[in-house]
Amino acid sequence: MFSRLRDRIKLLFRKEKELYLLYRKILGFYPDDLHFYQVALLHKSSSVRSKEGQLINNERLEFLGDSVLQSIVSAILYRQFRQKGEGFLTKIRSRIVQRDTLNRIAIEIGLDHLIKFSGNLKTQNTSIPGNAFEALVGAIYLDKGYDVCYQFINEKIISRYFDLKEIVKEEKDFKSQLMEWGQQKKIPIRFELIYSCIDSENNALFETQVFLAELKAGKGEGTSKKKSHQKAAFKTLDLIHNNASFKSKLETLHAENSAKGLSEDLLEASRSFTHSPTEANSHPLPLDQ
Repeated sequence: MFSRLRDRIKLLFRKEKELYLLYRKILGFYPDDLHFYQVALLHKSSSVRSKEGQLINNERLEFLGDSVLQSIVSAILYRQFRQKGEGFLTKIRSRIVQRDTLNRIAIEIGLDHLIKFSGNLKTQNTSIPGNAFEALVGAIYLDKGYDVCYQFINEKIISRYFDLKEIVKEEKDFKSQLMEWGQQKKIPIRFELIYSCIDSENNALFETQVFLAELKAGKGEGTSKKKSHQKAAFKTLDLIHNNASFKSKLETLHAENSAKGLSEDLLEASRSFTHSPTEANSHPLPLDQ
């Protein structure tokens, strides 16, 4: 309460009152040193020179902000998913801090309108907004410290723009699960693309069919082959675990593959014995056996 009152009193004496109010809306607090934030939004195409002749832009703050962002997201996920291992946490973190995601977040919070850039940012298919967001994180860290930076990322970014449960759901690799199941059961699995097209809105669409040996299983559609594979694998796993009729077909298929595998093992053993008579007779049984 007192800190808010103090900030409002300070604001009365600020020369750039509107800019401070704008940052307050984005960040949830008033900056102490506005210079950090101005540099964070200064793209290298609009670099300025200091009195010493040094070029000033947001690249150094971007470097710092990248590390701080990685650290804070790691800490948030570590606390959120207490039973998960390193591999899982790394995958979820990469989903959050990937460039496309940071670009989207920068645009969502209105950062793209504040970036000083030579040219039209909207026509640029680049990572400029995402880089500026990382630089902003670096500015917050230098201006306010780690705790305020953590609070900003957690409350203003993660809580508002990410559904961690949905990200975890999407991260499940159903195709890998199905392939592991096939290896355990010794049933060959293949994914066949059975349909692809471009819809009326110019979006690609793919449909994939899963085969367990020659047995048709689940089908899945998606805007990429990978997504169609995942959906087809998910539907196949659902059939395997929840469909009684399909389970019966699988049992027959598994029995046939097991018998085939046993026959192949016996044939291989027979070949080994036939081709290695010396080795086979090198240790004869004692006469009393």
